[in-house]
Amino acid sequence: MTTVDAALAGAIRDLAVAAGREIMRFYGSDVTVEQKADASPVTDADRAAEDIILAGLGLMAPDIPTVAEEAVAAGRVPDISGGRFWLVDPLDGTREFISRNGEFTVNIALIDAGRPVLGTVYLPVLDQSFWTSHDGAWRRCGDGGDEPITARPPPPGGLVALVSRSHRSPETDDFLARFKVAKRLDAGSSLKFCRIAEGVADFYPRLGRTMEWDIAAGHAVLAAAGGSVTTLDGAPLGYGKPGFENPHFVARGRDGDGTPAP
Repeated sequence: MTTVDAALAGAIRDLAVAAGREIMRFYGSDVTVEQKADASPVTDADRAAEDIILAGLGLMAPDIPTVAEEAVAAGRVPDISGGRFWLVDPLDGTREFISRNGEFTVNIALIDAGRPVLGTVYLPVLDQSFWTSHDGAWRRCGDGGDEPITARPPPPGGLVALVSRSHRSPETDDFLARFKVAKRLDAGSSLKFCRIAEGVADFYPRLGRTMEWDIAAGHAVLAAAGGSVTTLDGAPLGYGKPGFENPHFVARGRDGDGTPAP
């Protein structure tokens, strides 16, 4: 990653924070919840945050197309045949936003040749940012300093597994039964990827429907921290797929010898 990319990483981190602050204007108030065609919820907070992100990306990188969740839902899908594009989920975890449990995030990722090469995840309620830069993955909490983060190898006492708070399934339970799991943690949104990236959990299997914008930023952060995201058969998870829908996948920390996962 070049120094230009490092500057861009900081810019998209700040843009995610701006979108998160806009979301917080709606948080705690009575928001109107609508249902999209896929039965997922959407609110004015989703749309307001996306407007901020689209405007910001248009100024800083006008030559890179943006695939954004609410724009796609409205039928606005850009040409990504050039291989480089943004993936944006302005409010990942809308159900968590509606239930006011705080576990929702703002996600912005840059995809190049099918890989997430830059990413930022912002947790508005805790004012917590996770992002990639030229020298790895980083975390910032409130007004505190920037801290490098790294995924951990599997602990000998058993794995800490993350499961989706809103989308748990019997298939996921069956998958987890194949491993030595010491603890299960429920979490919402792309925060699960960040918890693995900062070394407090070990893996997150998702055996259910997700879209590329749901996970790209978290994937970027986890990869920069030494972890990986693969399909169930071990192939690297790629982006720019027809319809932007993901197969089932597993997000992991480092391999047992401490080296970055494949």
